[in-house]
Amino acid sequence: MSGTFLGMPAFPVAAKAAVGDATLRANLRHATHTIRDKRAAAVAELEDWDRLREAGKQIKDHTLRHLDRYLLQLEEAVTAAGGTVHWAADADEANRIVTALVRATGETEVVKVKSMATQEIGLNEALESAGIAAYETDLAELIVQLGHDRPSHILVPAIHRNRGEIRDIFRAEMGEWGRPAPDGLTDTPADLAEAARLHLREKFLRAKVAVSGANFMVAETGTLVVLESEGNGRMCLTLPETLISVVGIEKTVPTWRDLEVFLQTLPRSSTAERMNPYTTMWTGTTDGDGPRDFHLVLLDNGRTDTLADEVGRQALRCIRCSACLNVCPVYERAGGHAYGSVYPGPIGAILSPQLRGTESEIDASLPFASSLCGACYEVCPVAIDIPEVLVHLRERIADQGGHRLERAAMKAAGAVLGSPRALAAAERLAASTRRLHPKRLPGASAWTDSRELPEVPAESFRAWWKRNRT
Repeated sequence: MSGTFLGMPAFPVAAKAAVGDATLRANLRHATHTIRDKRAAAVAELEDWDRLREAGKQIKDHTLRHLDRYLLQLEEAVTAAGGTVHWAADADEANRIVTALVRATGETEVVKVKSMATQEIGLNEALESAGIAAYETDLAELIVQLGHDRPSHILVPAIHRNRGEIRDIFRAEMGEWGRPAPDGLTDTPADLAEAARLHLREKFLRAKVAVSGANFMVAETGTLVVLESEGNGRMCLTLPETLISVVGIEKTVPTWRDLEVFLQTLPRSSTAERMNPYTTMWTGTTDGDGPRDFHLVLLDNGRTDTLADEVGRQALRCIRCSACLNVCPVYERAGGHAYGSVYPGPIGAILSPQLRGTESEIDASLPFASSLCGACYEVCPVAIDIPEVLVHLRERIADQGGHRLERAAMKAAGAVLGSPRALAAAERLAASTRRLHPKRLPGASAWTDSRELPEVPAESFRAWWKRNRT
C-alpha cells in the first residue's frame, strides 16, 4: 500500500485521543446504531439469508483459488469489448499509469466515483503533484475533501461529522473548489444536499475524464459493476469521454450469474436497502453511448501476498459493506482515524496489516485493536472469520519479535500449565502470598488501570479436592 496516514501513531495512542472526544463518540454512536438497526431489519426480511451468505463465501473462495485464470479471462473480455487493461503491481505503478492516461487526454481535472482502491494508493495526491485536480463527487467524500480531512468509515466516510460541522465546511470551502455554498445555508439535510448538487453539477457537465473503482468485475463478460445511492456515480460513469477504473484484483467474480448473490447481500448489509438506487454496469465501450475510451487498471498492491496466506486470505472476500464497523464496540468508541488506514474497523484490522505488512508500529498494533467478541463475523455477508484472522496475525507479530513481554509471559505460562507438578507448586505459592498481591499488574497498566486483578483464593481447587475426596 502507499503507506499509513501521515503522522499516525499506533492504534492504542490514536484510540486514546479519540475516546476523549465526546462529540466524536456521540456522532459515531448515533450513526452506527442507526445503520446496524436498519440493516438487521433488512436482513431479517430474507428467509434464505444464511444460504446467500454461504453462497457468497463459496463464490469468493472459488474465485480466489483460481484467480489467475479468471483475471486472464477478464482481461480478454474487456479487451474484446473495446477497453484497455493495465496491470499495476503496487501503488506507485498504479498512480503512474493513471497519471499518464489523464495527461494523454490533455485534461487537468477529473471527477471521481467513491473508490477505496484509489484512496488506498493515494491517487488524489499523486494527481495533484502532477498538476491534475481530482474532485470527489460522493457526498460524504466531498465533505471529507472540502474539510481537508480523512475518511473514517468505509460506507460513510464523513460519519464523524455532524450536520452543523458539514454546513460550516460547505460555507468556508466550497467557493475555493468551485461553485460556493448558497447564502444562508442551513444544516438541514435537504439544504446540504442541494448545495452539494449545485456544486457538483458544474463539474459533471465540464469533466472530460472520470476515475472510478468497481464493486465487482465479471470475468465471463468483462463487465464492471458500481453500486451507489446518490446518482453521482452514474454521472461520472456515463458523461465523460474517458473512464479510468482502478480495481483490486480480488473484486473479480467468475460469471454474470454470480452477481445474483451479491446484489442481494451488499445493499442490505451496507445501506439496509433491498437494492441500490443506482446499479451501473458497463462492458468496454459502445459507439454513441458512454465514454469513448475505457481503461481498467488491475491493482495488486499486496493482494497476491495476502492470497498466499491460507488463513488470512479470507479477508479478500470482503465486499466493502461496512457491516462489521457498525457492530464493533472498539470502532464505535475509537472511530476510523485511529486505524491509520483507508480501511478502518475490524476488516481494516486484518486487511491493512496484510496489504502493507506488519513492520510499522501502527500495522503491528492493528490486530490487537479488537475485543474478539465475534460480532463482526456474525454480520459479515461473506462469512469472513475476522477473529480467527486477528489471532492468526497476532501470532505472526509475536513470532517476528513484537510484544516481547507478552511472548515471554505466554512461554512461562505454557511451561507451568504443561506440568501438573509445576502448576501445583505455583498454586501453593500464589495462595500463601495472596495478601501481598498488588491490585495492579506492573508492566500492564493499560489493562489494569481500569481493572483489578482477581483475588487468589486461600485454597486451590486441587487442594480442596485432595482434602475432601481422598
